Amino acid sequence: MSRDRVISRLRGELHSVREQMKKTEPTKLPKSPLPTIYVITPTYARLVQKAELTRISQTFLHVPQLHWILVEDSPNKTALVSELLARSGLTYTHLHVLTPHDRKLQEGDPSWLKPRGAEQRNEGLRWLRESTRGRQREQGVVYFADDDNTYSVQLFEEMRGTQMVSVWPVGLVGGMRYERPVVEGGRVVRFHTGWRPGRPFPIDMAGFAVSLRLVLANPESRFDGNAPMGFLESSFLQGLVTMEELEPRAEMCTKVLVWHTRTEKPKMKREEALQKQGLGSDPGVEV
Repeated sequence: MSRDRVISRLRGELHSVREQMKKTEPTKLPKSPLPTIYVITPTYARLVQKAELTRISQTFLHVPQLHWILVEDSPNKTALVSELLARSGLTYTHLHVLTPHDRKLQEGDPSWLKPRGAEQRNEGLRWLRESTRGRQREQGVVYFADDDNTYSVQLFEEMRGTQMVSVWPVGLVGGMRYERPVVEGGRVVRFHTGWRPGRPFPIDMAGFAVSLRLVLANPESRFDGNAPMGFLESSFLQGLVTMEELEPRAEMCTKVLVWHTRTEKPKMKREEALQKQGLGSDPGVEV
């Protein structure tokens, strides 16, 4: 038998073996798509804004199927935020709405005096409801992530399967090492918190996520910008869920995966002194 005929016969046998292997391979079912996590983040202009948004956006890059809804407290979209989002590599929506003057904290006011970010979170909810109109059965999760907190990537996988409202501990909040839902028999029975535990939902904004279906099924649910101190979260959750229906995550609320961190306000005394001498930093360099 010539060399060419041998090669031809072997190729034919190899083809037959491959075809037989295909027939015996189990049929692979298509993977179901991951539910999208919609993260709504209020933000406002200050010296550390770009640093905060850079840090949080680079955490989000590690989370699959995430859509970031970033809402500026501003009368218009700013170039700083627009350019940061365009370079982020994330799927995003950029919105803006200005907080009314009477609801804004004034210079020297303590951070707890008035609810912050209510208008921006509501604007994010408005966009989400409009953009998903007609898709009420779509699986997804809505999470409210402030731009100055610290998030473990694991947190987002914990919340992805949320059916109604899922909850977990938050570290370094409320003057405590952590606040958390207390779970007994697989259900939330109370909250470990040091301030007004009798609130309907004594929980931090970073400590819960809501299913997209539940948000769409309750179009009137929103944050009350006039809510008393500490009641902003309750103003939203009260119309959606009862304590008995909360879904404990993070190993039955025993693991901290998000921290209520805050960046120190930069001291600009030397910068201000140099500016008076006409020697200040170049304002064209974005910080």
